[in-house]
Amino acid sequence: MRLTKLTLASIALAALTSLPALAADFEVKMLNKGSDGSTMVFEPALTKIQPGDTVHFIAASKGHNAETVPGMFPEGFEAFKSPIGKDFTVTFDKDGVYGIRCTPHYGMGMVAMIVVGEPTNLDEAKSVKQPGKAAERFDKLFAELEVGQ
Repeated sequence: MRLTKLTLASIALAALTSLPALAADFEVKMLNKGSDGSTMVFEPALTKIQPGDTVHFIAASKGHNAETVPGMFPEGFEAFKSPIGKDFTVTFDKDGVYGIRCTPHYGMGMVAMIVVGEPTNLDEAKSVKQPGKAAERFDKLFAELEVGQ
């Protein structure tokens, strides 16, 4: 059987399109002081990823953790809370907005936002009441998200 160049190209294309998409890895550092001088921060504070991607929360400074903010993640996603002072890894498989907080420093505004694919739960996430400086920082993150869309 003789294969033509077109047939070989078709077979190669079919093989490539049937491979699963490669997931990416991202790092978010938990810090006492960020690169801009802000205190008690996740850096970056806003991370945009795709379903299946993994985020590594790095305990770069002591005394921090990463926890989902109640009401700020898509339905069907299992909430998480990492141990204080430990690195923690999460794979996000559902589209949506995920609010993340450091439990001990939440009121001081130590929050982050992970946006996976399409922000399907944006309105619900925006409606969650936030304490103190967390409200200011989330407002900035939502504004940054809207500008970037």
